[in-house]
Amino acid sequence: MNKSIKDNICNESLFERIYSKHAKNLHNFLYYKFGERLNPKDKVQDAFIKLWQNCGKIEPSKAKSFLFTTANNLMLNETAHQKVVLKFKKIPQKNSTNESPEFLLQEKEFQVKLERCLANLTEAQRIAFLMNRVEGKRFKEIAELLNISTKAVEKRIYGALKKLRNDIEELK
Repeated sequence: MNKSIKDNICNESLFERIYSKHAKNLHNFLYYKFGERLNPKDKVQDAFIKLWQNCGKIEPSKAKSFLFTTANNLMLNETAHQKVVLKFKKIPQKNSTNESPEFLLQEKEFQVKLERCLANLTEAQRIAFLMNRVEGKRFKEIAELLNISTKAVEKRIYGALKKLRNDIEELK
């Protein structure tokens, strides 16, 4: 494979153009898929570092695909790591509340059910639902951020609510 200097990602000007073209979209993709908690900015930078380290092996036409795949895998690895950390993290329980132990147990069980049900939603439903219910964004804002229609946002959130009501008896 005899590539010219202009067609090589190792060329700094081409690498800068790729960065300018894809960095913001890559960040937005990671942010809306995984949220801010896992530092999507860092994963964008890490993906570009990996691109630079492999610049001689990757064709410029495949750079975007490489970046998105790499960044997505980095976020998935971080998510798996966070699950392990949470699993082994021991939080001392303060029993200074006025709620009964039975209530606290029911609350914990409900939280587990809710998290499981949220994980079972489609990615599109979960993103729209959490942006609306957790972040407090309006349908129109969500539609603009996801580049979809307001009706599509309504349908996703309605579908999420319907599925949550079906899966969790306490919500019926």
